[in-house]
Amino acid sequence: MGSHCRKFFVASLAAALLLAGGCGGNPSPADDHEHGHEPESGEMMKGPHGGRLLEDGDFALEITMFERGVPPEFHVYPSRRGQPVNAAEVQLDIELTRLGGVVDRIAFQPQEDFLRSRQAIAEPHSYTLTATAKAGGKTHTWSYESFEGRTSIAAEMAKGAGVETAVAGPGRIEEQLVLFGSIQPDPDRVRKVSARFPGVVRTVQANVGDRVGKGRQLGSVESNESLQTYGIVAPIAGVITAQYANPGETTNGEPIFELVDFSVVRAELNVFPRDRGRLRPGQPVRVKAADGAQEATGSVDFIAPAGSAGNQALLVRVTLDNADGRWTPGQFIEGRVAVSAIDAPLVILRSALQTFRDGEVAFVNVGDVYEFRPLELGRSDAERVEVLGGLRAGDRYVSANSYLIKADIEKSGASHDH
Repeated sequence: MGSHCRKFFVASLAAALLLAGGCGGNPSPADDHEHGHEPESGEMMKGPHGGRLLEDGDFALEITMFERGVPPEFHVYPSRRGQPVNAAEVQLDIELTRLGGVVDRIAFQPQEDFLRSRQAIAEPHSYTLTATAKAGGKTHTWSYESFEGRTSIAAEMAKGAGVETAVAGPGRIEEQLVLFGSIQPDPDRVRKVSARFPGVVRTVQANVGDRVGKGRQLGSVESNESLQTYGIVAPIAGVITAQYANPGETTNGEPIFELVDFSVVRAELNVFPRDRGRLRPGQPVRVKAADGAQEATGSVDFIAPAGSAGNQALLVRVTLDNADGRWTPGQFIEGRVAVSAIDAPLVILRSALQTFRDGEVAFVNVGDVYEFRPLELGRSDAERVEVLGGLRAGDRYVSANSYLIKADIEKSGASHDH
């Protein structure tokens, strides 16, 4: 798919998703204290505390979510024939089955006129809830779906739009020092080509910009002494970068051509003295063109012992393979030097991150279903970020074009009002 067609396709998909909406459910309205979540579809019966009312015969539970000043927790009010039941006389267990089959088991303790969950309810509040209550010698069971921050996109459509996924797991976080500089020829690969004897330049057979092989004749000179004409040949393969004489001019040992082998170049970067102690030969360096068009990796070859008189910056040199000609001398570059590294137990790509509900999130993927996960983040570098909470090792997450998933969830009305 061409770049123009791909952009059109992605834009079309985004528009289609925004118009069609997704699978996220709307949470129910609430009072100032606590409330439950609206199911994805169907009617929800509400209790006097604004929560979801579950009835079984003359016994009922009202499930609310309390979040004012504390991490989210369930407050559950038992009743019989509309009258409160002593919470200490009810044994309640709730299971939350989340996307991917993870099950949270929630235990409760009586408090005043309600049952309070012993642990916080992790975001997102998107799950299939199964409640089992024992009261008055009977067991009551309910189950319902309460989804939020979730949407579904067919795999073929997601792939066509460039939505990519990766698996969260261990990885290396590198602390990087960012330096700036330019590409320069390797002086060891520059040749000034001159005539062996003084004489008159008879022919010039190569022009500036010509790529020539080793041994190629570049011109000829007639010797002043022998009057014989002999050829000037290229001592190395490379590109003619300068021509200093024309036919009919005399030469007396001065260069006639400059020839440069650009198959290897140098990235010359500037570092200030305060950062000199963080650098040493052999450290990995990622070199990137200022416009982002080219990128390569190398290592620190040389660090100048003294800075320039102008700004005291020290020269750091990185040798780069340039057999494909991607680098041009004089080109401005950025170099990222890995000055230290740590192995983190759980990392994801930075490209996965989106801002959602006033925090940074990633979107997990199971089959055709996508759902947000609030993240607690740690250390990071230019490509990866450590995850301290919100994901598990082995979770598949959206690593590219995650903004499409965010847009679809937001359009589906999967807001979070509690």
